[in-house]
Amino acid sequence: MATAQQPITETKILHLDSNHPLLWEQLSQAGFQNFEDFTSSKEVIEAKIHEYHGIVIRSRFKIDKTFLDKAINLQFIARVGAGLESIDCDYAESKSVQLIAAPEGNRNAVGEHALGMLLSLFNNLNKADREVRSGHWNRESNRGHELDGKTVGIVGYGNMGKSFAKKLRGFEVEVLCYDILPNVGDANAKQVGLAEFQQKVDVMSLHTPWTPETDKMINTDFINAFAKPFWLINTARGNSVVTADLVEALKNGKILGAGLDVLEYEKLSFEHLFEDAKPAAFEYLLKADNVLLTPHIAGWTRESKVGLAQVIVNKILKFYN
Repeated sequence: MATAQQPITETKILHLDSNHPLLWEQLSQAGFQNFEDFTSSKEVIEAKIHEYHGIVIRSRFKIDKTFLDKAINLQFIARVGAGLESIDCDYAESKSVQLIAAPEGNRNAVGEHALGMLLSLFNNLNKADREVRSGHWNRESNRGHELDGKTVGIVGYGNMGKSFAKKLRGFEVEVLCYDILPNVGDANAKQVGLAEFQQKVDVMSLHTPWTPETDKMINTDFINAFAKPFWLINTARGNSVVTADLVEALKNGKILGAGLDVLEYEKLSFEHLFEDAKPAAFEYLLKADNVLLTPHIAGWTRESKVGLAQVIVNKILKFYN
């Protein structure tokens, strides 16, 4: 890997996914040389990656050891998104490659989406809408719940978790957070241990990255450790929830309802869901009235597209200045 930075005007950046135009424009104005390749295979990119000093990517393919070994002049990888799980981070860092992500860019969108899902579940908004459109006027069966008086628990109290907690400030709720890092609680959420968290919460919202520690974390044992039946919101990563265990908990009433923006069946690119037959657990989710599904769009607003791009630009400029 190159260890010394060349002048900005000699720095070549390869854009592997399309993003908001401001990203390209501002980097160009700063003097960087921009190139794009949105369609070539990973192997074709690997054959020419040695020519570039930086790459900008969303989630098109995994940046693995093979790729990094061929990227002999690479100085940074900028992912236009919150997580870096599609990159072999340890290996990249061992080669002095700067890793850049933009969780600040879409945290507001994620917080709003999580709140919207929760309120829709509590008030049966999607179910009631479908029924009215079908000519059914069912009031009693759509009697909802109020958020006031509930305890909302946030797992993972980083950018996304803090954003969701901030959205809850207008409600009369107790907000708890659980995180592997100490002292992350603030005025919007009290940090507690897992045992207290599982004893008290009525709603659990997941805001963790996908790591070995969070993979399949929400399973039967984790769910059954909660003292009360609860609602589940997941706008983080689908692989953190074992869908079959979630379905079993929905069936037995341990989970009262689920708002899922992500699924364990997603492909790494986040652009497709299934290539083969749908699993039985997913078929259940599709038919359940107390389940709300969206296609990984919590951080996917028009405003966040601008925000993500601007954060990436700012961090690349900071890296070279």
